[in-house]
Amino acid sequence: MPSAHDPLADFQFSPRYEVAVASRRGAGPLQRPENQDNFLVIDAAGAAAWLDNQEVRRAMVAGWPAGHGRVAVLDGMGGHGHGREAAEAVVAGLLAMPPCGTGEELARRLDALHAQLQQRFSFESGARPGTTLTMLELPAGGAPILYHVGDSRLYEIDAGHARPLTVDHVPATVAALSGRIDERDWWRQVHGGHTPQIAQAFILGNAFSRPSQLSDPLYELSERKLPSWLGGMADRRVLTLRPDALYLLATDGFWSCATPDGFVGGWPALLAGAPDAAAAVDRLFAAMEDAPPPGLQPDNLTALVLRPRLSPSDETALPSNALS
Repeated sequence: MPSAHDPLADFQFSPRYEVAVASRRGAGPLQRPENQDNFLVIDAAGAAAWLDNQEVRRAMVAGWPAGHGRVAVLDGMGGHGHGREAAEAVVAGLLAMPPCGTGEELARRLDALHAQLQQRFSFESGARPGTTLTMLELPAGGAPILYHVGDSRLYEIDAGHARPLTVDHVPATVAALSGRIDERDWWRQVHGGHTPQIAQAFILGNAFSRPSQLSDPLYELSERKLPSWLGGMADRRVLTLRPDALYLLATDGFWSCATPDGFVGGWPALLAGAPDAAAAVDRLFAAMEDAPPPGLQPDNLTALVLRPRLSPSDETALPSNALS
């Protein structure tokens, strides 16, 4: 069985997508004692892969409809205790959750899972764990549906740009929603630097409703709540994917450094010409090992690359190790 260190790429998403994913405790000599990240892939044939106790597990999802897919990355919050277990519990919930054809259905089922797991992880100490969740639901024949909680991210990467498609749920975003900081300050704080603070996580709850204390429900950053300069980046929305770009779902270990915007800005050149999704994942992890950004902090690393295919006929031109 492949380890979490190797890109998993034998998923059946044709003819629409190719997908590869990998997860590690970290990069370099200083690493976290365990990997509290997780991921989930359920492909169009119902074959699933995820981490259980930091090891890759695989299974077939019974009754999964042909052509539907689901991909997600999660970052368990170890600072609150039980971070790995929280991420694993959400993955288990996603494995049991029926496929969703609309954003409304997806949000309703995930809000219910959030409430259920809050009850499960309610401790007398009051220190509830949490996890980020950035996922794409891939209906057969339909557009991808994004659902996002926390500070993991979805990026669209083409030849010239690495563009974030999600808004980090961090204190700077709380300040932006209340008008206390402007666009320039928000981008500088969120993408020009990195702090481990978070304002919302799955299971944990949110600090958007009442910044002075955590509230139980999840707080959706909808179009009407976001400032105009973050328009089009709502947490829960349908996406249009470009065939000339690839899409990266990643945890924040990839930008936990002194100047994350500079490091992320090098991804288009790094990934240019990657023959398939697995090669793109390989290059991202190799960069973290061989040319890490200045000030890199020890953190877990999970990267999932999804690349749209131009048409079914293009499959015959893919390398032998590409998805089929």
